[in-house]
Amino acid sequence: MTRLKNLKRLGFFTRLLDDAAPEERYRLAAEQIVHAEKAGLDSAWIAQHHFHEAEGGLPAPFAFLGFVAAQTSRIRLGTGIVTLPLENPLRVAEDAAVLDLLSNGRFELGVGTGGNPSAFAAFGLDSARRAEIFADNLDIVRHALAGAPLAGGDTLYPTRPQLCDRIWQATFSVSGGARAGKAGDGLLLSRTQPRSREAPHASLAEIQHPIIDAYLDALPPGREPRIMASRSVFAADDREEALRLADIGLRRARASFIAGGHAPPGDTLSDMIAAFDTHVGTPDDVITSLRADSTLERVTDLVFQAHSIDPPHRFILRSIELIAEKVAPALGWTKGTAAGAALVD
Repeated sequence: MTRLKNLKRLGFFTRLLDDAAPEERYRLAAEQIVHAEKAGLDSAWIAQHHFHEAEGGLPAPFAFLGFVAAQTSRIRLGTGIVTLPLENPLRVAEDAAVLDLLSNGRFELGVGTGGNPSAFAAFGLDSARRAEIFADNLDIVRHALAGAPLAGGDTLYPTRPQLCDRIWQATFSVSGGARAGKAGDGLLLSRTQPRSREAPHASLAEIQHPIIDAYLDALPPGREPRIMASRSVFAADDREEALRLADIGLRRARASFIAGGHAPPGDTLSDMIAAFDTHVGTPDDVITSLRADSTLERVTDLVFQAHSIDPPHRFILRSIELIAEKVAPALGWTKGTAAGAALVD
């Protein structure tokens, strides 16, 4: 049975999907992060999405995290992710540096190639070139943060070289794992991934172990690994209530799940829970479910999100409490002072 022997930090992730107007959605997400800090969690992460309300509707992660930083004092704040090909890399470096400065060094910069093809078109970019643009932009971000001279001779103000050790790369692929490892960055693993035609019933662990292997093989000697796994987790006091909410949320997300390249799940709730790689139920149910995921034996950081169940706000707050009080300690996490320091060792 899986025990998270390497786990150093526990985090909360929100896609900002509360059923509300945008200003209320942002307020509720901020309240969830404040609640996570009070529960003793080490980090909180948000995703950037342009245009698409159903995907999260947060195009300005630095502005939002600045808002959250002013309401918190200890919890680390991360982007999971900034869609780097759609951004001006110097502006990303500037915003990241200022946010890290104002939050007293609590910022973690997660980046990825992500993004819907229609978003690339709106920005006048070719989605097929996303990997190339990502690599170029990440080099610029890294050099700017380090204080290296830019074209024309200027340097970033303020410089923030310590942020170069807090860059994380998200990937679905073995090659992406190797890329993150070679750079010495952290590795961000998704809560679920599309299955290949060759292995339609592969477990998430079977898909992600090779990515971790490639990351560790490419990591420079002496560089401590940073491996974060996001997982869909929803804990409730009552199993039937948890399953009722799961049935509503997963059925609602089914169409977009299939459109994202995933195989169509069966119609039963158990089929959908398995297809969405979801851990749901009472704390004991969730503990048992997470212990079956052998990927988690190798991570340094675990972050949980209620997506794609997306229960009402009060249930998310209670789930945060139950995970911090019962689920994570049973897996090996110890509430402590990890959030006060950068996610590097």
